[in-house]
Amino acid sequence: MSPVAKMSLRTAEDDSASEIHIPADIDWHMLDKSKFFFLGAALFSGVSAALYPIVVLKTRQQVSPAQISSFKMSYSIMRHEGLKGFYRGFGTSLMGTIPARALYMTALEVTKSNVGSVTVKLGFSDTTALAIANAAAGVSSAMAAQLVWTPIDVVSQRLMVQGCSYSNKSTIPSASSCSYQYRNGFDAFRKIVGADGVKGLYRGFGVSILTYAPSNAVWWASYSVAHRLIWGGFGCYMCKKDENGSSNGSPNLKPDCKSMLAVQGLSAAMASGVSALITMPLDTVKTRLQVLDGEENGQRRPLTVMQTVKNLVREGGFGACYRGLGPRWASMAMSATTMVTTYEFLKRMSTKNQVS
Repeated sequence: MSPVAKMSLRTAEDDSASEIHIPADIDWHMLDKSKFFFLGAALFSGVSAALYPIVVLKTRQQVSPAQISSFKMSYSIMRHEGLKGFYRGFGTSLMGTIPARALYMTALEVTKSNVGSVTVKLGFSDTTALAIANAAAGVSSAMAAQLVWTPIDVVSQRLMVQGCSYSNKSTIPSASSCSYQYRNGFDAFRKIVGADGVKGLYRGFGVSILTYAPSNAVWWASYSVAHRLIWGGFGCYMCKKDENGSSNGSPNLKPDCKSMLAVQGLSAAMASGVSALITMPLDTVKTRLQVLDGEENGQRRPLTVMQTVKNLVREGGFGACYRGLGPRWASMAMSATTMVTTYEFLKRMSTKNQVS
């Protein structure tokens, strides 16, 4: 990451490695903010729509008291609820996508730019400085986005599991009964606030921060390191020689569009695997806190973190904390691969001094 914040995109790319022209990181000050947010809202809304069914599948597996395979759960949803069952709560989730993504991207880019400049000035190597900047940006962006995402998660996840019966562990959840009955997202919002107050919308907020802050830090740090390692290791084999390349000297290689997408996608998938494994137990606890309730003296009460953990361990040991790992890893990998390629494309489309 270059410490010079306001240099043009062309200058940044010319200052890249001499043998392999790795695309330079685009700084916050180099972006046309209005274009960045407008295009970002449109692009990420489309990505969210494509990946939403996997999120529904993961959520239902996490709240189920029995281990159910992804195939059986998918079949059950399609059989009892049809395709719309995979899009329960999508409208609510989409409403929160725009402000949450705006907060996320702003915090991400501002933190990455400022921390990156400081770490370079402190004498860290480029790879270390980039990893530190990305980790810090991941933490700050996650914390900022959760101000919007936690209420959206509480409402949308309850809509996701609405219509499911978990009373009989021997059966797959079906649309026969449900502890929640909401007409839509606004009705769910009204009933949650009426029953638990505004704090009901922020149920699991602390666990959400503990889940997404380290998850984002691990993901962005892993992504930046993997990105550099892949380019350094075998990125050159996917690059084309430019006009100045020759067989007698060091090849002067420049990545084409397909090479850039391939490296970004592979880096994102690797980072997602690491992040999913590390943070899966916290994500399962968070989801159950936001969706499930307990009973005390015949009255409905929100579960505590300790009660949720005890219930999980009682149901299936420590392995129960990893229910939905497959869909979550697939969701994170596909989402991250799509998001990061879209994000990098968005940044290059939004640069003030655009280079073809």
